[in-house]
Formats: sequence, structure tokens, C-alpha cells
Amino acid sequence: MAESDTTVRTAEPADAADIAALGARTFLSAFEADNKPEDIDAYVAEAFSRDTIERELDAPHSVFFLAAQDSTNIGYAKLRNSKAPNCVAGPKPIELERIYIDESHQGSGVGATLMQAAVDYARNEGYGTVWLGVWEKNAGARKFYQRQGFVLTGKKYFMVGNDKQNDVVMSRLLD
Repeated sequence: MAESDTTVRTAEPADAADIAALGARTFLSAFEADNKPEDIDAYVAEAFSRDTIERELDAPHSVFFLAAQDSTNIGYAKLRNSKAPNCVAGPKPIELERIYIDESHQGSGVGATLMQAAVDYARNEGYGTVWLGVWEKNAGARKFYQRQGFVLTGKKYFMVGNDKQNDVVMSRLLD
């Protein structure tokens, strides 16, 4: 399906189970082969439990966007108003904490559609910068973010289970 067949909406608490399942499935698809089973299992169990997603959906400092085609959720993005690392120098930053697309829809424009929804929201809410962390080994995602106007600004750590991994920090100024 084409990008034009994709609808994006703000997620609601009733979407928690779908978001949890989609997040776990896409994270495992992308990273399972490159991580120890005990680390990936621990991360997925915590980050993508229904309870965790319900709390995140209810948090006043975060917003989720769900992408769907034919009433099937195929991706989501999450913005979170959190403290940015020192390497993010732009005004009033907001974190793009997640943008996950079902493997069968990657490369179809769904990611760009979700990114646009997140950027539009950030701009409309008065944010001046969107920043994110991406695993240093995830070359495909880094290229996608560069195409979306993000530039490398620094590094941070990200824990997957007990494995301390290196993320690069990228940011994009909003005009």
C-alpha cells in the first residue's frame, strides 16, 4: 500500500495492547539477532508490557501517534517532553523516543508520515527542537533520520537488559 493509504491519529488508552504488541514485535525484529536473549527479553518485557504502555499513554508529558492501513496498526511514534542531553543545543527540545514501523511496511513512506505527524505536533506545541537517540549500529535508521533533517549532535547510553549500548544523539531544529 502507498503512504497515502495510511492514516495517523493520536493514540488513546484503549490502544495500549496494540501498541505494546507492535512495539515488542518491531523491536525484536530489528534487534533480536544482535543482542543476548536474556537482555532483549528483559528489555521487551519491561518496555512493551501493557502496563508500561498504559502508564506512558496516561503520562502528561508524552504523546503517541498510531499509523494504520485498513484499520490495522502498522507503526507508531512517541514524543516525550524529557530533559535533553547537553549535546542538544536547540531551543525548547522534545524527544522522539520511538518511531517503530512493522517490518512489512518499512520503506513504504509510513515512517515519513509518522515523522511529519510528530514534527507538526511539536511545532504546534511550541517546541523548537526534536531530538532522538538511535543505536550506533542501526545504520538504516540513522540514514532515515538524516533524510528527515536530523543531524548528529552527540552520544548517550541506552540499556538493553544489562547491556549498556552506545546511542548517537541526533536533533532537528524546527522553524
